[in-house]
Amino acid sequence: MLGRGHIERVAERVWEIPKTFRSDMRVPARLYADEDLLGAALLDNSIVQLVNTATLPGIVKYAIAMPDIHQGYGFPIGGVVATRLPEGVISPGGVGYDINCGVRLLVSLVSVEEVLPYLEDIASRLYSNCPSGVGAHGHLRLNNAELDGVLHEGSCWMLDKGYASREDLDRTEEFGRIPGADAAFVSDRARERGRGQLGTLGAGNHFIEVDRVAEVYDDATAARLRIYSGNIAVQIHCGSRGLGHQICEDYVSRFQKTAQDYRIELPDRELVCAPFNSKEGQEYFCAMACAANFAFANRQLLAHMIRQSFEEVLAGKIKDFDLRQVYDIAHNMAKVEEHNVGGCSVRVCVHRKGATRAFGPGSSVLPDDLRDLGQPVLIPGSMGTASYVLIGTKGAMEETFGSTCHGAGRVMSRARAKKMVRGTALRDQLKSRGILICAGSMSGLAEEAPAAYKDVAQVVDVVHKLGIGRKIARLEPVAVIKG
Repeated sequence: MLGRGHIERVAERVWEIPKTFRSDMRVPARLYADEDLLGAALLDNSIVQLVNTATLPGIVKYAIAMPDIHQGYGFPIGGVVATRLPEGVISPGGVGYDINCGVRLLVSLVSVEEVLPYLEDIASRLYSNCPSGVGAHGHLRLNNAELDGVLHEGSCWMLDKGYASREDLDRTEEFGRIPGADAAFVSDRARERGRGQLGTLGAGNHFIEVDRVAEVYDDATAARLRIYSGNIAVQIHCGSRGLGHQICEDYVSRFQKTAQDYRIELPDRELVCAPFNSKEGQEYFCAMACAANFAFANRQLLAHMIRQSFEEVLAGKIKDFDLRQVYDIAHNMAKVEEHNVGGCSVRVCVHRKGATRAFGPGSSVLPDDLRDLGQPVLIPGSMGTASYVLIGTKGAMEETFGSTCHGAGRVMSRARAKKMVRGTALRDQLKSRGILICAGSMSGLAEEAPAAYKDVAQVVDVVHKLGIGRKIARLEPVAVIKG
């Protein structure tokens, strides 16, 4: 059993389970949290899962958990694991079922006050133009060649079709395309599940949110990102839909045998993995990259439909309502990167599951206009609570493989939330606070009640004080679209 007594405090808001805790641990397990968030993490199996990831072949430095940690499939959500290449492994559970679930932020130069008279119409158009729900289908039905184009090219395919601008791609992680994607390693079932879902939101914790910029902490940096207090912003939170889910399912099932073939001993079968450079490991990476590219394209098409919705409602009524992209960032991904480990530059496979890349100033992967600033980091709240814009830091590069938190983190299961919260009552409560809700299901709304999540402000405060993300602005919702 793992309890509070096994966890050592090594610095302010830094906790560690030494690798002597269990004989199979290869590195310590490290958690970034304050006292309250540490206590919340001990309520489920997430810290045990963190310790389990510390046993993976090739893991370096630490198995890391962010303050929004909660229990997931094999790996905890909020986990970061880097394995040294070529001997290190890649694990589908370290990416998650919703490959490249992520967030895109758009901002306008118009104020919320200017838009409020039209907000109900905007919300209605967004709900109509951006299909949501478990089985929703989008406005594009792709043939095989077009689907291959999306899987291989991501947002670059959307640029060619007129659904994106060059600036959109520049302000997207990896410029909207993960190299190495190969649709030959995506199953027919995954292709069919994704074929009609491009430009759809899905369900669960996915949303489109119209926000007010409620507070700016760094005026100069915020201005560089075109974020101004009182103005309108729009967030998109979704991923690779059924295609990504099926790819994860396919490879988790396949890797049960693969792990045995390579004599990889694991404390939990949900940690199944393969050597990164093996045939099986490379095939998963190629398929994962396809799902990641699909997710980039999905958020890009949604951004196009959101812009169209604003145009339909505001054209001729308000000037300068154009929505420009701040950034698009993934928080379920495995990436090959170079990081400093023990004073040496090491090539690693970084798994970020419910964790956000947070590269600091000077990173060569950032566009020219952001390189001196650092990477924008988007931390969504939980419907009715605030969201945050951060900037990546040098501290994140040194401490966490350039990673930070990804949201609030659940403290209540979806089943329990539905028992505790009535969707209609929650909708009415949010409406009384000036937040419009468009949702296809009241039970689905109840699953995502703010009470089911940790305090996102507390989570962000921890990463800000640790220096693995720097607060720039706080956003508050005025309208929320959910499946």
